[in-house]
Amino acid sequence: MKSPKIIADASVKIDKLVPGGQGIGTIKDGMKGFFWNVLPGETVKKYEITKQKSHYFEAIALEIESPSNHRIEPKDSCYLSTSPWQIMDYPYELEQKSQLLTEVLKQHKIDCSRAKQSANSQFHVATDSKDFHYRNKMEYSLYYDFEDEKLHLAFRKRGTHRKIKVETSSIERPEIFEKATEIIAKLNAEHADGRKYQSLLLRCNQAGKVEGGLFENHKPHPVFNNLTDKILGKTYSYSPNGFFQINLPVYEITLMEIKKYIKTEKVLDLYAGVGTIGLSVASDKNLTLVEVDKSAYKELENNAQQAGDPRDEPACQPLAILSKSEEATDFIKPDQTVIVDPPRAGLDAKLVDKLLEITPETIIYLSCNPVTQARDVKLLLEKYQIIKIQPFNFFPRTPHLENLIILARK
Repeated sequence: MKSPKIIADASVKIDKLVPGGQGIGTIKDGMKGFFWNVLPGETVKKYEITKQKSHYFEAIALEIESPSNHRIEPKDSCYLSTSPWQIMDYPYELEQKSQLLTEVLKQHKIDCSRAKQSANSQFHVATDSKDFHYRNKMEYSLYYDFEDEKLHLAFRKRGTHRKIKVETSSIERPEIFEKATEIIAKLNAEHADGRKYQSLLLRCNQAGKVEGGLFENHKPHPVFNNLTDKILGKTYSYSPNGFFQINLPVYEITLMEIKKYIKTEKVLDLYAGVGTIGLSVASDKNLTLVEVDKSAYKELENNAQQAGDPRDEPACQPLAILSKSEEATDFIKPDQTVIVDPPRAGLDAKLVDKLLEITPETIIYLSCNPVTQARDVKLLLEKYQIIKIQPFNFFPRTPHLENLIILARK
């Protein structure tokens, strides 16, 4: 195994945090470095390079001079692998996320003054204030320790393929870590060969029920028992290894915000997943939901049937469509609200073009990647105006931010 490259006797001032979550600093020869385990204003004295390119490098800070007043002791030794922003106090995390969102919008020349309380104010990042034990899903690696001759839960060390043992982990629900520990103890009692397994995936519903299990190498993933959860009073069924929101309490806050802006009778939910947005906020509307993943679509169909009123005519029931969202553009209508919650890559160009052509009354854009969201919104501003921008802290102690932008037709 290649030895890590350690730089000692350094003096790198960290200017700011960047959207990826690292701090950026410049070394003596002018090259930019992107550092984990740093806060703005700190000076890095020693660091380990994890990636070296011709014009920049990535690193993990090992020694800090004059720590920031916002620096706190992380809860977990594995924090860099799972939640690298455990090093800052929570109000400062929210402040940094607001600043990063503002910077992204500014870089794309998006005027967000109408969406703020004042031109100089920051965005308020919505949160339920629970910054640990919020994740309802976790996937662990397995690690065999030759010293104690036992299997352990593990994560990948950030920036490497190496595994590190996990003794504690504080971002998932306690029920998940407890169950994972039980499974590892059982494997050890059976003297199981850890090389047989790819990973351990577990998911927990709001009631504390845990489902999931081990993935074996070179075998199809097993079919786990479904879980159910209530979201805004509606019950949803989902697979532990399928797509479902990670932080349901904050997701409910998001859905309540979205519901305020649904004024039309017709609603189209694109990238619908198992249907939790459209069915939660618009099941009483003429609702069409589009999803491409066959497994998620199966759950979507079931959830749509459960959400509809059996006394209604079939034409009034929520309609689930199996299709790529960019290939379902015939469903876009002018007198409609269109909801989009795309993957990190953002909207397909064909879909953006069709939205600009048909110009539905309202576009509700929820995104897990404000950078691609800003790119898409900049194009949509040709015929739309922003009436609301609201970020949500779905993933505390990480750099990730969910952002909602409401667009109204000009």
